Amino acid sequence: MTIKRFFPPRFAILIWVALAFGFAAVTPARADSISVQRASLQADGSGWSLDARFDFELNSSLEDAVNKGIPLYFTTDFELTRPRWYWFDEQPVSVSQSIRLSFQPLTREYRVSSGGLQLGFTTLADALAVIKHVTSWHVIDSKQVGPGETYTASVRMQLDVALMPKPFQIDAVNNRDWNLASDWKRFNFTVAERAK
Repeated sequence: MTIKRFFPPRFAILIWVALAFGFAAVTPARADSISVQRASLQADGSGWSLDARFDFELNSSLEDAVNKGIPLYFTTDFELTRPRWYWFDEQPVSVSQSIRLSFQPLTREYRVSSGGLQLGFTTLADALAVIKHVTSWHVIDSKQVGPGETYTASVRMQLDVALMPKPFQIDAVNNRDWNLASDWKRFNFTVAERAK
């Protein structure tokens, strides 16, 4: 004799939903991603500059690599596009800038460098705070855009393994711990009409 257990369809659905929400509640946030908290364009003397704030944490592998003297490079990409019905989208601007994070064991100092500028910090958190905030980066010249036109501005940040020493590039390709990037954040940008 077999005993059949019967669960009403509604009860089964309720159990499924409860389990789904339960698993979602305990699933941690992705540790391998960078979030773009905000991004905006500000007029400057010859065009517009980007201000953006990112949020991320280094996983234990990346933090260990920095503390062993391996430099990390964070690249911020900015693009400006405008759709055209008769041809491919116009892309008047596509620029990138990289920031280098390194650790000097002799001085016990973290260094953040970009171009000719170099800053020193006593803690990793202080160094990362600078990397997470892109400010006054001139990205658009006034001659690159048309007055009254509306464009789509896009910004992202990623750990750029292509700039690392060759042996680490090979390891990074096969190691998820080295995968740290944001999605593109897009927002509309309308160029003000010039005064007549």
